[in-house]
Amino acid sequence: MRETLVLNASFEPLSTVTLRRAVVLVLQGKAVVEQAHPELRVRAAAVELPVPRVIRLSRYVRVPFRRRAPWSRRGVLVRDRYQCAYCGRKATTVDHVVPRSRGGGDTWLNTVASCAEDNHRKADRTPEQAGMRLLRAPFAPSPSDALVLGLGGAGRQALPDWLPVPA
Repeated sequence: MRETLVLNASFEPLSTVTLRRAVVLVLQGKAVVEQAHPELRVRAAAVELPVPRVIRLSRYVRVPFRRRAPWSRRGVLVRDRYQCAYCGRKATTVDHVVPRSRGGGDTWLNTVASCAEDNHRKADRTPEQAGMRLLRAPFAPSPSDALVLGLGGAGRQALPDWLPVPA
């Protein structure tokens, strides 16, 4: 089933919902369609509307404070767009910048996506000790960033078609 991104009235990503729920929210006037599939339409006896990709709530919904996104291996790969932080090729593993054996933990700021070759080459050393340079520094995504980036589903590397492709 298709997932539809739900934005708050302030355009902040809130969650995703099923196509059925998105259509109900639009028909009830609780949301408006911000982006739709160009060729797909939902038809009923007296209603026809485009299939929504992104909807925005008509009224602002106050969201409880979310401290940070939970760390996960898949989250690191998605955050780094499945690109090795050392060479830029396709990443399949997660590397600890400061190895766990030297006190490094499973945190957003200590892990990067890495190809298996570079992960093995770096081994149990820091990038400086291994003579390797990070192409980009690791960062902790905000909860809304994690929501948008993590929508692909387990094992899917393609980003949703409504998400703008980075330059």
